[in-house]
Amino acid sequence: QGHTVESGGGLVEPGGSLRLTCTSSGFRLADYAVAWFRQAPGKDREGVSCMRKNGDREHYTGLLKSRFTISRDDAKNTVYLQMTNLQRDDAAVYYCVFGPDCYKDSRTYDVLDAWGQGTLVTVSS
Repeated sequence: QGHTVESGGGLVEPGGSLRLTCTSSGFRLADYAVAWFRQAPGKDREGVSCMRKNGDREHYTGLLKSRFTISRDDAKNTVYLQMTNLQRDDAAVYYCVFGPDCYKDSRTYDVLDAWGQGTLVTVSS
């Protein structure tokens, strides 16, 4: 079973931007739908958005749609999450997951054993 590898997190001031990167080991991301989830301390995992193999996107959290953009570069075996105008509420560990389709329920990815180690985003001045 392959796994995903997230990177690009870090400390950013409110209003700042970050681009998270997801790559894979042991399989090609191009063969799957890829989603981003996040989990803040003490909170449940929350879906952010997902992109299918054909480029279709799903936005799981409508409030984030205008600030977060998912994209993929199959030639680089990479999926990105561009985040702009970051707010303190956006601070969380961000995970990318893969599957045959997009699933809003994070427990589906538990069954698929699709979670990486995550990358931490901290928003603070």
